[in-house]
Amino acid sequence: MNRIKWINIAAIIAGSAIIAFGINYFNLANGLAEGGITGLALLLKYVLGWNPAWTNLLINIPLILIGWKMLGRISFIYTVVGMLSVSLFLWLFESFSMPLPDPLLASLYAGGIVGLGFGIVFRFEGMTEGTDIIARLMQKHYGIGIAKTILALDFVILLLSLIYLDLTRAMYTLVAIIVGARVIDFVLEGASGARAAFIITAQPDLTANAIMTELNRGITFLEGRGGYTGKHREVIYCIVSRKEIIKLKTLVHRVDSSAFVTFSDVREVVGNGFAKQE
Repeated sequence: MNRIKWINIAAIIAGSAIIAFGINYFNLANGLAEGGITGLALLLKYVLGWNPAWTNLLINIPLILIGWKMLGRISFIYTVVGMLSVSLFLWLFESFSMPLPDPLLASLYAGGIVGLGFGIVFRFEGMTEGTDIIARLMQKHYGIGIAKTILALDFVILLLSLIYLDLTRAMYTLVAIIVGARVIDFVLEGASGARAAFIITAQPDLTANAIMTELNRGITFLEGRGGYTGKHREVIYCIVSRKEIIKLKTLVHRVDSSAFVTFSDVREVVGNGFAKQE
């Protein structure tokens, strides 16, 4: 049975604290923006002087309420913990600041620290904001890939940041976002945007149903035969995003603790749930 894991809660809180520290210590201190809802909160701070701890919370609440059925009970709880933790630590760390004379160095630090925080949160099945929910809604109703929607939202927020930022600061913000994305990949132990998973299990039907219902990913059954036993067995093949790798491992182990799972890098994925061929 899927249950709340307190180690996940603790890791999500720790990751959220790192995110908030990086945002205050490097982004805000050096006039850098950020992607996602956090970036929108920073923009409101720069333009209107609003506290990002509160704006981050107020913007995310309706998005998470809209998507709570889509998330499921456990993911919803983890997401709420992450969202509340980021806002709390943004408030607690608001006096932390380190202006740097070199904006490139500031962007590298910002991307590295914030990316580390997000990587920890994602690794332990959490989220901190509603951009993923928007992406999932766009996929469900319009068939637009999740990664494409998140990238588009980050790009729009970065463009909006030009209201306050000059082109130089915007470019350094882009550097921070790119560095952060690579750090997230490193923390999740996945260099590519997606992984191909091969699952050999004694419970193929139960495992396949769990993947399709809980991860909303399609699966393919492959015919296999054991080299030692000679028995025929169905092998499950599926593609997941980097954020879903840990969730898939947990899900498969929950259904069949003796299942054998391998992952391989995927250079490009075209299809439902990922990029679509134009």
